[in-house]
Amino acid sequence: MEAGSLLVCVLIATLILEFSAHINSSSATRPVPSNTNTQYIRTSCSNTTYPRLCYHSLSIYAREIKTNPKLLVNTALSITLKATKSTSRLMKRMSRIHGLKPREAAAVVDCVEVVGDSVYELQRSIAEMAHVRGSNFYQVMADVQTWVSAVLTDDDTCMDGFAGDPMNGNVKTLARRHIVKISHLTSNALALINSYASSHTN
Repeated sequence: MEAGSLLVCVLIATLILEFSAHINSSSATRPVPSNTNTQYIRTSCSNTTYPRLCYHSLSIYAREIKTNPKLLVNTALSITLKATKSTSRLMKRMSRIHGLKPREAAAVVDCVEVVGDSVYELQRSIAEMAHVRGSNFYQVMADVQTWVSAVLTDDDTCMDGFAGDPMNGNVKTLARRHIVKISHLTSNALALINSYASSHTN
């Protein structure tokens, strides 16, 4: 293996360990809620695309959420935003690694841009949720649905840059691991948003 390729592998491995430790530690510090606090989360998550991930990510916040669908949506969006910010930082660090192949470097740069867009769209969604009122409920929810759907498109756009066997390697593996995670979180958040929007009555 060439020295440049070895250096890239070492740097990628370091990034994997750092971000895995960050993600694992974020949920380990919270107390485990009682069964009565988690049943609402379990039921709500059963209608998402990735119910296990949904329940695992949200159940530790069950005491705060209780049975409030708006708080459920806000929490799901906040969790997704936190993961997306971490992925954005990761992509920026990857873009500064020397020794990437030209196509890898171009794909990472594209991901930096679109994941940055995702952070902005999620921030807008969370801010807009704070303004939900009876009179503007459907307009606000339509805007939030549009922005969160755009995040899913951003995730697809990022991974499109790594398409094809020639792109296989540590860079693609690391990018895919984190993009898939935020894509699944986003999909679950959108499902909860859709459920909240459809269940609302004037």
